[in-house]
Amino acid sequence: MNVAGQVEAVGPEVTRFQPGDAVFGWCDGSFAEYALAPEDHLAAVPANLSFEQAAVVPISGFAALQALRDVGRVQPGQRVLIIGAAGAVGSFAVQLAKAFGATVTGVASTGQLELVRALGADDVIDYTRADVTDGTRQWDLIIDTAGRRSLSALRRALPPDGTLVIVGGEGGGRLMGGFLRNLRAPLMSRFVSQRLQMLASKERQDDLQTLRELLEAGKLVPDVGPSYPLDEVPEAMRQLVEGHTQGKIVITV
Repeated sequence: MNVAGQVEAVGPEVTRFQPGDAVFGWCDGSFAEYALAPEDHLAAVPANLSFEQAAVVPISGFAALQALRDVGRVQPGQRVLIIGAAGAVGSFAVQLAKAFGATVTGVASTGQLELVRALGADDVIDYTRADVTDGTRQWDLIIDTAGRRSLSALRRALPPDGTLVIVGGEGGGRLMGGFLRNLRAPLMSRFVSQRLQMLASKERQDDLQTLRELLEAGKLVPDVGPSYPLDEVPEAMRQLVEGHTQGKIVITV
């Protein structure tokens, strides 16, 4: 769904763009030489970004922005824990949390800690060596993009008035996978003092403009991984599934 490129042609009702404009946003079928998108799905590419950088932003950027601002209600000075801080959504969440004035702790594997520090995290935790849910530390807001910790474990890392936002789902049983935990969170939240929420992110023009402004201001920097030509999409998808790459994979035309 992510897309960035040059406008080749516009319909008769289009007023915001013209052929030759550099745009980014979202559409169906972006693994193609030509893609079709409504004009309200696009924005001008920030002058300081390449097409490759702009193309990796929208979908993951929407999830990170909405998890922090809309569901998490992040406030300046809060302590925020990002689980999966080196991932597609997590890497944006670290930077956005800092832009919102929070103190950020990022959780990642040993080889990703330096990346998370470079993203702006105030502190990093190696999940292979430490358990962030052992109750010895607590955070006002937890954004969990990794999806493998139980709700009871995550609650130990929250104060009584803390907030948990679950982004996506991994693991779990055969029928519901990791999304069973997502469904249980808001139900449990009715009976405890902590806010336990799941994210159902949406593609929005207003949020695309917000991301664009942050990109232009240098407060958000895309983490671009390897690039593959269009005829090597199968190999790119294999690398994505196997998890051998760092940064967002880009398909170029």
